[in-house]
Amino acid sequence: MANTSSNQPVSFTQDTLLVAELIALLEREQAHLVKADVDAIEAILEEKSLLLQRLNLAAKARYQLLQANGFSSNESGMSDWVEKQAKKDITAAWVVFQKSLAQAKELNRLNGTLISKHFNRNQELLNHLQGNNDANSVYGPDGQAKSKGPSRSGLIV
Repeated sequence: MANTSSNQPVSFTQDTLLVAELIALLEREQAHLVKADVDAIEAILEEKSLLLQRLNLAAKARYQLLQANGFSSNESGMSDWVEKQAKKDITAAWVVFQKSLAQAKELNRLNGTLISKHFNRNQELLNHLQGNNDANSVYGPDGQAKSKGPSRSGLIV
């Protein structure tokens, strides 16, 4: 049975603030990806790396407090702790935190898709410039590979 007699209370306040900061950063990154502003994207990478390190440290500290309070040191243990508190404000804050995490994951997934599209476009342009016009490397509007008739040299816009 879980015991709640640790000196420090379990909290996810720091995690919540850091995830909000991550969401803002991912949104900025997305805006720069849409504009293809490479310099701004590179600057964000270092900032994102440092923020993710801070988030990791906050989660580890929370997990240690959970374990000291007799709960599993993971998100399942955190859910058990929230349930044990039986306080509407803590439960509501936990739900908001989980939704924020899901939002951050989705933004990161979308940003990855944008990065992949930029990479593919650049690779295709490089192939054309180098004269490597492989008919099977052309993608249709849906992003799926499609075969093309006899290839002509040069870039067709």
